[in-house]
Amino acid sequence: MKKQLLSTSAIAIGVVAMGAPALAQDWDMTWGGYHTSHVGLVDVSTNTAAHAGADFDGVDVYTEAEIHFTPSITLDNGMTFGVTVEYESTTNGGGTVDESYMTISSDTLGRIVLGNANSVGYNMMVSAPQLDGSIWINSPSLSGFIPISISAGGNLPWNFRQAGISAYTEVLGNDDVARISYYTPSFNGLTLGVSYAAADNILGGGVNAGNNFGVNRNAGVNDIFDIAVAYSQSFNGVDINAAARWGTASNDTGIAGTSDPEVWNIGATIGVAGFTFGGSYQENDNGNLIPDEEGWALGATYDIPGPWSIGIDTYQGEMKGTGAGAGDKAEYEAYQIIGNREIGPGVSWSIYAVHAEGSVNADAGGTFGNPNTSVEGTLIGTSVNLSF
Repeated sequence: MKKQLLSTSAIAIGVVAMGAPALAQDWDMTWGGYHTSHVGLVDVSTNTAAHAGADFDGVDVYTEAEIHFTPSITLDNGMTFGVTVEYESTTNGGGTVDESYMTISSDTLGRIVLGNANSVGYNMMVSAPQLDGSIWINSPSLSGFIPISISAGGNLPWNFRQAGISAYTEVLGNDDVARISYYTPSFNGLTLGVSYAAADNILGGGVNAGNNFGVNRNAGVNDIFDIAVAYSQSFNGVDINAAARWGTASNDTGIAGTSDPEVWNIGATIGVAGFTFGGSYQENDNGNLIPDEEGWALGATYDIPGPWSIGIDTYQGEMKGTGAGAGDKAEYEAYQIIGNREIGPGVSWSIYAVHAEGSVNADAGGTFGNPNTSVEGTLIGTSVNLSF
């Protein structure tokens, strides 16, 4: 199956390269991005050892921002070639390039993506609706106010791109590795996608927006495949969006008692008369390389006639211990209510309230540390959101 998928991708690229010559038009040198600044008042209750004597209550500022460069050119034959470079514009740990890839597309071909980008499973996933300006409880962003992760002295592993904290997952949590993806054209709302990456950047040799420089397939986790299907259609004023995905990789670590990691998700939304309801369920079976994770999201939004929208959503996640800590369990739960007001083109203002908790109710906390601990926080916040 792997060889067939690789061959299909190679043929598609070959067809593009061998097509009839075409005269180039002018390049469209576009750019854009987003910048969201939050101000929040947080109240935190924690009993982890690392937080002993700490006081996290008070006002803080949190920013999420990226600049996107997206030049493209469309040839006379209808083929469009483009580049996307996403630059993190906040400097925690240093400003970095997030995703960097080439696209080749046409109405009949579909779209090929070559470079450091998320998989089709990640990009095509559908989950609970959330409004612009939220703190994205369906992602690690909440840790900007509530120190819930182990790295901040909390009690949750907070593994990126994993189902314990987010619906938007990857195999073993790999992120923006060197990858090739193909998306079919939409057939009456139905789109299929397939991705392949040679190595991961958790236990393997890949890095964010970087080259692999050779992949040793007798070490690490390699040959990452993802497939996804999405459906989007409107019927008599009812909007339906649904998606499902599955991914796996080859476990070449040689570690006894481990297996190939897998991930799967399913989600949908339905919109009618200004309301949108939706949710998703997702699992990361990490093959005992790191803790298995699962989670679900549920939410609803309402677009009030005029400039205001309101929403409510929750995320519930669970992480399970491995090896000697097989009885260990950590849980994440978060709830959010939000209002968002459109001020002008690409400008909005939001107010929101969030309550979140991370708990470890383990045998001995061998996998996660901090047995029988809780980190709990309530956040009242506001944000100004720019999209350009």
